[in-house]
Amino acid sequence: MAAPLELSCWGGGWGLPSVHSESLVVMAYAKFSGAPLKVNVIDNTWRGSRGDVPILTTEDNIVSQPAKILNFLRKQKYNADYELSAKQGADTLAYIALIEEKLLPAVLHTFWVESDNYLTVTKPWFASRIPFPLSLILPGRMSKGALNRILLTRGEPPLYHLREVEAQIYRDAKECLNLLSNRLGKSQFFFGDTPSTLDAYVFGFLAPLYKVRFPKVQLQEHLKQLSNLCRFCDDILNSYFRLSLGDG
Repeated sequence: MAAPLELSCWGGGWGLPSVHSESLVVMAYAKFSGAPLKVNVIDNTWRGSRGDVPILTTEDNIVSQPAKILNFLRKQKYNADYELSAKQGADTLAYIALIEEKLLPAVLHTFWVESDNYLTVTKPWFASRIPFPLSLILPGRMSKGALNRILLTRGEPPLYHLREVEAQIYRDAKECLNLLSNRLGKSQFFFGDTPSTLDAYVFGFLAPLYKVRFPKVQLQEHLKQLSNLCRFCDDILNSYFRLSLGDG
């Protein structure tokens, strides 16, 4: 195609091409579908909005949010789902909705709300990639945004208090991980031997949880007991990202 595809996203560490789930979803889908993305990793010289990262830019379009970016890529004939049946397509939508409802709040909490993790890992990592003086302000704003996003989905009565919300979101997330592990079973990918959209989403949300070294790791410990999901993440990293990994 004529217009180059450029993806602006948060970069990597801990053996991951990106530590940001939504950036990782798009990067994985591009690998699976053969989309020739030029990846622009955000560093502390980058000038632009970070609220919508990842951002896909072409000559004529600027697209943000993983679902919209993946739809755009499909329209450009980069489709990782062309072999799926109608039922598998419906299952994909159902599992993505499950991940966003049950797993995403716990991932946000692990990175942005759990104070030990935020202060020792998340805040310094992101601040080092944001230009001064925004580096003093933006991580706190992102943490507040993550908390608001959690409370929006989990703060309805009777879960008024963060402690109650916290217990519930981790229960939900562990249940979601168990369901994903059971669905994957011994298969290489969720629909057989070829990765699809669902694999990109699962990888995007699980890999940072699996690889980033946090002081508080309750969900990570649960994930590491589900050996097929860990193997799934390792296989994708080894098969699709081996040449592009940076050091943590």
